[in-house]
Amino acid sequence: MTLYLNLRRSRVGGFVLSEPYMLAGNGETGALAGLPWGEVPRLLGGRNLLFIVHGFNVDFAAGARMFERLHPLLDLAANDVAIGVLWPGDSWIPVIDYPFEGDVAITSGNAIAKFCRDHLAEARSLSFASHSLGARVVLQALLGLGRPARSVTLLAGAINQNCLIEEYRAAARNPMDLSMLASRADRVLKLAFPLGDPFADLLHDDHPPFQPALGYAGPSRPEAALVEGPWRIPEADNYDHGDYLPPSAARPPPPRSPPPYIAVAEYIRNAFYDQPQPWPPT
Repeated sequence: MTLYLNLRRSRVGGFVLSEPYMLAGNGETGALAGLPWGEVPRLLGGRNLLFIVHGFNVDFAAGARMFERLHPLLDLAANDVAIGVLWPGDSWIPVIDYPFEGDVAITSGNAIAKFCRDHLAEARSLSFASHSLGARVVLQALLGLGRPARSVTLLAGAINQNCLIEEYRAAARNPMDLSMLASRADRVLKLAFPLGDPFADLLHDDHPPFQPALGYAGPSRPEAALVEGPWRIPEADNYDHGDYLPPSAARPPPPRSPPPYIAVAEYIRNAFYDQPQPWPPT
């Protein structure tokens, strides 16, 4: 059984639920059902929880499939629980909605924080990992979490490079351990982010325009001291934006061999358990 935190009102696009709820089942087949509220403290109380937040342009079914495929690769200990977060960072008209999804990400982060405060106070610890625009969701959640996070891992963060010392300065000082991965082979963050970010900034003015993405350029020099372990993926490894997590398509194409997301899953697990990171090489 795989667990999800559902923030979505609709399977495609839509608004963020004011009261998110837990789902349980198989995300690959779509056989998911609401978890009775009485089961939440029984299943999650006293446990170390790891929330995985997908990125932009991922609908309900795609997010569920992706996390179902990632879940066994994390290989967490028996008393630890990974939870996929499904949030509406997508639209019926894909891609061009990107400038508007920053506010959705902020609303989603606030909803996660409230859910954790209201229902997960008895959890032993809370940790987060994110991909792409999910970085904003996680950082926003940290602002309202009301307790330190055990670990936070930002993968291919589609957020401005200096966010950890500007807009999310307080969030960056919340987790016990903050790690990230960035790749200069990421074509989405290299080419598309600089085009879409200035339009998003018109709606949400949080930084000077034309900054590179955190998941492309990596942390700025003042931010580097906040980040644990190696974060730069060598260009020779050729990690593009979609290589960090398992594919989300119903019939995914054959992956590279070995699949690039295997190393990323190990990176997330090592960060969660505060273990040495053998990859990427420094």
